[in-house]
Amino acid sequence: MHILIIGAAGMIGRKLVARLVRDSELAGQQVTELTLSDVVDSPLPEGFTGKTTNVVTDLSYPSNAQRLVSSRPDIIFHLAAVVSGEAESDFEKGYRINLGGSGALFEAIRTEGQQQPYRPRVVFCSSIAVFGPPFAEPIHDDFITAPQTSYGTQKAMSELMLADYSRRGFFDGIGIRLPTICVRPGKPNAAASGFFSNILREPLVGQEAVLPVDESVRHWFASPRAAIGFLLHGASIDLQQLGTRRTLNMPGLSATVADEIEALRQVAGEKAVRLIRREPDERIIKIVDGWPYDFAPERALALGFVAEKSFSEIIQAHIDDELEGRLP
Repeated sequence: MHILIIGAAGMIGRKLVARLVRDSELAGQQVTELTLSDVVDSPLPEGFTGKTTNVVTDLSYPSNAQRLVSSRPDIIFHLAAVVSGEAESDFEKGYRINLGGSGALFEAIRTEGQQQPYRPRVVFCSSIAVFGPPFAEPIHDDFITAPQTSYGTQKAMSELMLADYSRRGFFDGIGIRLPTICVRPGKPNAAASGFFSNILREPLVGQEAVLPVDESVRHWFASPRAAIGFLLHGASIDLQQLGTRRTLNMPGLSATVADEIEALRQVAGEKAVRLIRREPDERIIKIVDGWPYDFAPERALALGFVAEKSFSEIIQAHIDDELEGRLP
């Protein structure tokens, strides 16, 4: 099986590659080839005995997308995106990458199939940012998509394209609406949601973190470990069950910032909690106020998608996966 990962240099991409190498198979088939694509070099997987190709390219240019699919990968994970805060501050870049990149990829697959039959599985990373207020409590699978950010709008438009190209038989696509992923390893990024991870990740290793919103803010979360599970499950299941509604709300945990901090206190003590510095940021507050915070993902649960049940589990997953199972 040949797998193409677009956005392979990002956090989710790197973890997905590592999991594929560890498992060595997907959907009952041996993984024999990996193509890793991003705008920067992707780390090469250790221990993989199959063929690996590293492609540095910008997906938003149609000729680049065409080159990526010309080798006819069996499964394509489309993870590449400009994150929420950057998409809001740089309007043109957000639309070029988040919408233009998806369109270029989908069209490249369609035209590749005109030469001889080709119908890969496409797993697309979408986001709960496709929803906007007023919210239902909880949000069910039939809730309207009405985003309040450019990022959410770009993801929603890509979801519609995914469904239409799948309906026409150009590929077999599934959209995965990820919760906010927490605790993200590494350094802070430009995502407006980054503080949800920062206020846990830094204090766990004795460093200060900034909280730009009130502790009453509620949101929808899952761990990086759960996110990788979503993607792999989406690549494996029978998508005929989805019909024409190709994008799913993923399971997660509805929790407040105060819940996060209390879980941090339970795991790492009061000393860690004191490292959180309150600095309100009106730009972040405005963006976060337009995000959904509670879901009833019946379709995904019925199809076997799973996530954590408590924030303590989410923090422990970070300690196990990123801190060698213990606090420094």
